[in-house]
Amino acid sequence: MKIVTNIEAVELIRDGSTIGIGGFVGMCHPEEITSSIEKGFIDKGKPKNLTLIYAAGQGDRDSKGINHLAHEGLIKRVIGGHWALVPKMSSLVIKNKIEAYNFPQGVITHLYRDAAAKRPGSITHIGLNTFVDPRISGGKMNEITTEELVEVVNIQGREWLFYKTVSIDVALIRGTYADEKGNISMEKEAGSLEMLTLAQAAHNNGGVTIAQVERVVRRDSINPWMVKIPGILVDYVVIADPSNHWQTFSEFYDPCLSGSIRIPFDFIPKLKLDERKIICRRATMEIKSGAIVNLGIGMPEGISSIANEECISDQMTITVESGTIGGIPASNLNFGAAYNPDAILDQAAQFDFYDGGGLDIAFLGMAQVDEDGNVNVSKYGTFISGSGGFINITQSTKEIVFCGTFVYGGLEIEINNGNVVIKKEGSHKKFLKKVEQITFSGKYATLNKQNILYITERAVFKLTAKGLMLIEIAPGIDIEKDILKQMDFMPNISKKLKLMKNNIFC
Repeated sequence: MKIVTNIEAVELIRDGSTIGIGGFVGMCHPEEITSSIEKGFIDKGKPKNLTLIYAAGQGDRDSKGINHLAHEGLIKRVIGGHWALVPKMSSLVIKNKIEAYNFPQGVITHLYRDAAAKRPGSITHIGLNTFVDPRISGGKMNEITTEELVEVVNIQGREWLFYKTVSIDVALIRGTYADEKGNISMEKEAGSLEMLTLAQAAHNNGGVTIAQVERVVRRDSINPWMVKIPGILVDYVVIADPSNHWQTFSEFYDPCLSGSIRIPFDFIPKLKLDERKIICRRATMEIKSGAIVNLGIGMPEGISSIANEECISDQMTITVESGTIGGIPASNLNFGAAYNPDAILDQAAQFDFYDGGGLDIAFLGMAQVDEDGNVNVSKYGTFISGSGGFINITQSTKEIVFCGTFVYGGLEIEINNGNVVIKKEGSHKKFLKKVEQITFSGKYATLNKQNILYITERAVFKLTAKGLMLIEIAPGIDIEKDILKQMDFMPNISKKLKLMKNNIFC
């Protein structure tokens, strides 16, 4: 292992290299290195024509994280899991300036392991019948992206998707401390993510691993149980400036996110009684005692607040795809971390658990829904969000609850004596004849006999073999004016149509 400056680290990256970067939003992202790559390209025009692969979204929706690499000429191709946090990179995709693929987040974490083991690729059910399926678009995100990286294969009479391995030339990872032999610990990080598998993938394919750390400590001074990446896999270490080594993109260091201390949950604010609280309250009613739960980013994050407010947090175990088990998931730019976690797994191991059906129930957002029950959260209009772990979770979990407002764009409601009053209707419909992109396949879920609900502030739908069925409406809502006229298709209506429970609106 050799200690190098951030400038020397950039000079190690050759033109045309394939780089893999670890991180989750701001957790474990090597900000010192990626910002230096940007500066090197602006100042010297190098490195250039890079292929980038990353699993979870890494950015702040502005300038940090992978946004640093969003320069025409610097990047040639991107294979990414989640894109909403890197709008500068998304802009290059929309303008056809770079080749781009969106693969499920869990698949990418497993491709790192396949690269490390020199397997030809990953065979999985994840992605069938979604936009990642090569019979639809193969995950290709624009017109200039033409190479097929996904194939349909038939094994023992069943269809699977085969994702081709991507060889890693440079792994950019991060930890807390490195000793003089290159062994890296992560005790101040909020997750271990894919740091180990990325380092293995680079090392076993003749590449290099560059690790960003807080400081270097004496040889053999790190407890071996604390070593997450052994020194045999680490070629170079960069000691970061503290300004580029925050625990997350909004937290310099919070010890309860890394499990060093545990705190009471009385700091979690109660949600005000609005559309989000209505949706999250109704969704929380689907959780059975002892359930293993996943909460997606955005609207579903509020469920942890509801569970805490209603004193039922201890009746469930909440997990996040980053690898946390237990505790309360953090939100916004801390998303991926958890307060008071019981355990923190590597991200690839978490997706093994998810893909195999380990979750009992998952709560996820919805941007568009169509008459077949398909859901789009990945691309609408010119906005690219990406699938993240959405496809892994929705294709493997027994029960899925999609959460979101019925419409969007200026919606205003109020609760009056337990009734929902639409003060101002939203300007855009979410329930469309056909979604723009299939991130969740209603047909696939029906064939696999999953239980699927769609919960809004005014109505609840259930997926059936005949498409969406309206099963509940909120008190005060006019079914014709407030529901059917705000949809582009006519849903089936249950003969046992119910009112949503009154206590949701108190």
